[in-house]
This record gives sequence, structure tokens and C-alpha cells, in this order.
Amino acid sequence: MVRLTVDLIAKSSSHIRKKGDRSLPDYLRRLTHLNFSNRSIVDIISRISNLGFACRLTHLYLQNNCIGRMEDLCQLQCLAKLYLGGNCIAVVEGLERLTKLKELHVENQRLAPGEKLLLDPRTLLCLADSLRVLNISQNAVDEVWDLGVLRGLTHLSATDNLLQHVQDLEEVFSQWPLLQRLDLIGNPVCQKPKYRDSLITACPRLEVLDGKEINDLSRQFLVNWKASKEASKEASKEASKEAGKRARVERALAAQAPHHPFLTHLDTALSRGAVLSCSLANSLPRREPLKGPGPHGLPRPPDPSHNSATRDHSLALALRASSSPGLCPGALGDSNAL
Repeated sequence: MVRLTVDLIAKSSSHIRKKGDRSLPDYLRRLTHLNFSNRSIVDIISRISNLGFACRLTHLYLQNNCIGRMEDLCQLQCLAKLYLGGNCIAVVEGLERLTKLKELHVENQRLAPGEKLLLDPRTLLCLADSLRVLNISQNAVDEVWDLGVLRGLTHLSATDNLLQHVQDLEEVFSQWPLLQRLDLIGNPVCQKPKYRDSLITACPRLEVLDGKEINDLSRQFLVNWKASKEASKEASKEASKEAGKRARVERALAAQAPHHPFLTHLDTALSRGAVLSCSLANSLPRREPLKGPGPHGLPRPPDPSHNSATRDHSLALALRASSSPGLCPGALGDSNAL
């Protein structure tokens, strides 16, 4: 295993050939690009302080080593591009002073089973305005809420992760007005219905999604479709509100109706009329039907006048009672008087 030190830089033939006649300290102060990919560097954290001399360093390549933590990189305040893919980093942190960092590549970290890459909120907040490119592919990432502050992003690569919910992506990506390229291939969310349509409408400046270009005609169609859908949803919501209001008013009227004086008086009158009609109908004398044989010795037919007269008499009593609410059963006297 190797540690990153000044001596390692000095012994690197690729750098020594470039320094020419300059002294080593002078050369190191002027250094802008440093490439130590695939060198099995063990502990960049405790040794990265040795790069404090490289105040002009803009590009740092440390892919495919054994780096486990990120600290003390804050000394590289001119750093614009940082490549740390293929290491063992579980938390992206310690970049609070790198206000000029434009690209951060931390893809494919060798994490323990069940772990996922985390990004420190303080680091993300400090990179919110400067960071343009972020690569977090193949890191078991299952949500992107913390990335919402990166409003300056133009390119996000998050392939082969565990992202699942289209709505969550819409809410976060809609906060990035400059987003032009988005790569999410290999996530479960890519199989969801309307996944592509939803992200295109959520990101107004998106040009490429999962390697496929987005033409203006397709975008305009989807924007119009979304606007129509939202208008229909809003109309349905308003109709539902109105229906709810009407239902509440009807319930309120129904609750108050039994206590209205006029309705109470009318109900009482009708009830008394019904009672009187039943009572009087039962007290009427019954007309005996004609008995004996009819003409020519044939059976006599039933007398229709009997039932009709009784029915008419009862109806007249009921109508009179219902039109006089103050009457009571005793006030009518003998039924024969009617």
C-alpha cells in the first residue's frame, strides 16, 4: 500500500519531466493537475495535508485506490474537478471551502453490504452555487432529497442505484433550473409508467435523459398535456368542493326543518286528521248488505254503494279534520251528526 506524500509526487517521473529547470517547491506551487489513479493510496485523510503547497491545483484524480475518508481537502481552494470513483468512501464530506468545485465524481464506491453513499448536508450547501456535475452512480442511493440544494447542477449521473419514486424525483429536479443532462438508467424508477414524460415536464431545460435527446416538439406536447391534466384536476377539485358545500347546506336545512313553527303546526294537523279519520271510520254504522236471492232466484251481487258510501264518508271526515288542526276527537260529536 502507498500513501500520498510530497516524496511520492517528487519521485513520479511524469511530473519530474514536466518541471524542467524549476526547483521542486516552485514546480509544486505551480501544479494544477495531479493524477494518482490506481495507486492503492491507503489514507488520504491524514496525508492529504501534504498537498497544502498545491494552492493552484484545479484537477485531482484519485480513482480506484483505497481511500476511505475525505478530510483536509479544504486546503485546495482552487480545485475545480475532483475524481474519487472506485474507492471506499461512505460519506462525502470535508469540502466546505471548495467554493470553486465544479465537478465531483464519487461513483462506484466499494461499500459494505447494506451501506449506501451519504452526502454531508453542510458540504452540499457550500457547493450549491458552484457544482455543475455530480456523479453518484452505483452507490445504492435510494433517495435524492438532500441534493435539492444543488441548484446549479447541469448534469447528474445516478445510474444503477435504488431510486424508486417518480414524484420524489420530480420535486427535487424541478428545483434545478439549469439541469441539461440526466442519467438514471438501472434504477427501479425507470420502469414506472410515465417516468420519462414526468421528468421531461419537471425539468424545462433538460436536453438528454438516459442518453436520449429530447426534441422541442416532444417537450411542448408533454407540457401541454400536463397543463391540460392539471386544469382538469383543478376543475374536478372545484366541483367536489361545490358538491360538498351543497351537501352541508342541505344537511343544515334538514336539521332545522322539524323545528320550524309552520312545519310543526302542519305536521300536528296532519297527524290529528289521520287519527280522527281512523276513529270516525271505525264508528260509522255498517250497512248490512242485501240478503236473499236476487231476481229470478239468482245469487244477489254485492252492493257497490255500500263500500263507496262508507269510503266517501270517511274521506270527508278526514279532510275536515285535517283542515281544522284545533279539533280533537271529542269536538266533532257523534259521527251520525255528519
